[in-house]
Amino acid sequence: MTSVTSSAARPRPLYLRLWAGAPKDLLFLVIAFPIGVVMFGLSIGLFSAAAGTLATFFLGVLFLVAALYLARGAGTVELALLEWTGRPVIRRPDWNDRTARTGFLGWLRAFFGNGHYWLYLVWTMIVNFVVTTISFTIAVTWFSIALGGVTGWIWMGLLPNDSRDFFVSSWFAERLFGVDARFDPAVVDTLLWVVVGLVFAATLPFVLRGLTWMHWGVARGLLGAFRTDALEREVATLTESRSAAVAAEGTALRRLERDIHDGPQQRLVRLQMDIAAAERQLDTDPEAARRLLEEARQQSKDALEELRALSRGFAPPILLDRGLVAALESLAVRSAVTVRVVSSLPEGTELPTELERNAYFIAAEGLTNAVKHSGASAIDLRLDLRRLPESEETRGVSSASRSDPRIETWLDITVTDDGRGGAVATPGHGLAGLQERVLGQGGTLDVSSPVGGPTVVVAHLPLTRAAHG
Repeated sequence: MTSVTSSAARPRPLYLRLWAGAPKDLLFLVIAFPIGVVMFGLSIGLFSAAAGTLATFFLGVLFLVAALYLARGAGTVELALLEWTGRPVIRRPDWNDRTARTGFLGWLRAFFGNGHYWLYLVWTMIVNFVVTTISFTIAVTWFSIALGGVTGWIWMGLLPNDSRDFFVSSWFAERLFGVDARFDPAVVDTLLWVVVGLVFAATLPFVLRGLTWMHWGVARGLLGAFRTDALEREVATLTESRSAAVAAEGTALRRLERDIHDGPQQRLVRLQMDIAAAERQLDTDPEAARRLLEEARQQSKDALEELRALSRGFAPPILLDRGLVAALESLAVRSAVTVRVVSSLPEGTELPTELERNAYFIAAEGLTNAVKHSGASAIDLRLDLRRLPESEETRGVSSASRSDPRIETWLDITVTDDGRGGAVATPGHGLAGLQERVLGQGGTLDVSSPVGGPTVVVAHLPLTRAAHG
């Protein structure tokens, strides 16, 4: 059996790939130099002004803040240009901008205590100026020699040779062989220039790529995020998730307590009173006692129905026996509004028990909100497994949860209704409680509810590699 490989599928040789990226590399090195020089001058000026006016405090702090923000902007531009050339993405640092909400002094402490600002300032004032000067000089010199040498056969013949008394080829012939040149030195010089130009042109993409990688290495060391930044974000995310889980659990318990108190408990108290009254009238008024017992029987029936309704707030047996999809289909059948369940989960997919349980509660709460508040005539409930693209996993983009390298797959639960729309999250009710429950699982909740509908609520729940595979 023979196989045919498409030529389009074969990667291009390394040398051709370097040549394809050479224009961008050269343009980056040419652009980075004037930017670096301008930023160097501005940062030096602002820092000097800050040092000179530090005694006045206010002006000194103002100039220093300006210098640090300028450095931040210069570093951000450098990272963007490096990404444009095709270099790997450098993870941005945590600037801790949210501390501005803690007041001016709190922001000032966090601002000056953030090591990234000072590293960016050092990079702008010293390192980048040196690196861009060196790289620009080498790149322009190398490119000029390559271009001048390759085109030497055109322009060297136009130079007047009558008054010229030095030729490179003659000098080499005398120094190396000790003989006078017996050839036309102007022609040989032209050939030498062409050879040198070809050598410099052939090595130009390697030089440009090497200089660009030098910029990338410096930027990664000084402009990238610290390893501790990811740990701090993970700790903050876990703390936030734990708080949300506790809040969601507390809300659910309070709701259950209120429902039991207002429903079955009241009916059971009434049942006890009716039975006691029937016992007292059993001998004196059997007919009244019979009526009281009938009412007690009805009270017990109503209490049983309410207890069954409340028990739906706990994981149903069908969830453990037949899985999440079957449990949601059973939930949809009991809904007062038509619910269509659509699942794209592959056949035989096994989800962790705790994830299925939380997904069931989230879907049930989403359906309950839609039935109670949307005025919808139809609801769609959809389940999807979404695998992150490799670029998202390796670059660590998106939310704090996505920066966790263990997460590669997400379970998406989408509830769409054709109701009136305009849904908002009110603390302690509806969507706010749903958001707390989702956040407690380390997930995110997206809500789209324009006035007039439709309302789309999407819960993203993470699966770890260990859980999924």
